[in-house]
Amino acid sequence: MRRFKFKNHVSLSLFTLIFIAGCSSGGNDDLSGTTNENGNTQNLPTDFVLTVDVLGQNEDPENLNGNGSGEFSVSATASNAEYYRFEFDGNEFQNTTGNLTYKLTAPGNNQFTLSVHAYSSTNERISKFKTLNIFVSQDTNGGTGNNETLVWSDEFDGNGTINTNNWTYEIGGGGWGNQEVQTYTDSPDNVIIENGILKINTIKEPNGSYTSARIITKNKLEFTYGRIEISAKLPSAAGTWPALWMLGANIDYVSWPKCGEIDIMEQFVNKNSVSSTLHWFNPDNVNSDNPLGQASYGGDIADSTFDEFHVYSLNWTSSTLSFSLDGVDFFTTGNSGSLPFNQNFFLIFNIAMGGTNGGTIDPDFTTDAMEVDYIRVYQ
Repeated sequence: MRRFKFKNHVSLSLFTLIFIAGCSSGGNDDLSGTTNENGNTQNLPTDFVLTVDVLGQNEDPENLNGNGSGEFSVSATASNAEYYRFEFDGNEFQNTTGNLTYKLTAPGNNQFTLSVHAYSSTNERISKFKTLNIFVSQDTNGGTGNNETLVWSDEFDGNGTINTNNWTYEIGGGGWGNQEVQTYTDSPDNVIIENGILKINTIKEPNGSYTSARIITKNKLEFTYGRIEISAKLPSAAGTWPALWMLGANIDYVSWPKCGEIDIMEQFVNKNSVSSTLHWFNPDNVNSDNPLGQASYGGDIADSTFDEFHVYSLNWTSSTLSFSLDGVDFFTTGNSGSLPFNQNFFLIFNIAMGGTNGGTIDPDFTTDAMEVDYIRVYQ
């Protein structure tokens, strides 16, 4: 949804990051204490316990390096600790919970040293180190690897509210970084399933404000690579900004645009065109006009019937990302390890109003909708 146009590429990690509550198993760790810059050691954290669990390691004695998923969880606790820092393989992450779950995606054995530091309120720290060797199989996606096997879908059958096992409501206003004017709600007036169709309704309220809906699969469906097919019809009113898109699952920890963004479909002022775009971070693009260093690359396709159902598709692999309308490719670009598009992403459906790409809202606007018949993910 965020928009600047700079067509350059940048190196980012091949890893996928999500922070969740961790489970644990024991291990041998090295311990060291570190003073602050004044040499004061009176406020060091104590009783530091570090546990690491490699997924599948304890389920089968033959899986000494895990079950091939590449996922491991870390739990760190210490008395008098205000926050924790995790460091490994050139990555640094920080939180206050001491819990980290990380998923490696580089195939083969991944050996590295994990360093975990517990910090006091005066930034004195105590540290532990652990050497890990974690195996990642060639195919961790749940399908054939050829994007041919259906692994997840929502057909939006029946009537009622969305399936909260699949989706979460994002709620709030404030412009969302794009000067949008809508407020997102979880009201059935704004998002509802009717007769097997998901409807996201944007409404002009009696007080002149606008409400809409934005639903996401974050922490519920997050995946790397696949073919995504979405059957949808778009609103036609001036000022609407509908989008079917994805964000990197590590956005809470590396921020946008470093997390990466994949716009499967966005429609702006021109209601006879839709766009598919990639966004990422390029340090060479950082300047006073683009302080976040965003880079973008995308393509458009024209049609006069976007207010009817069409199938919007992305075929995403480690080497390419191809976007199509009704089975016809209109934009393809390369993928590589230097881009953030080799990690878990989650899905987002929404309609914004106005803002940097919605344009001027029709003064006679009352309500309009984006309708979705289904979304299917193949791997």
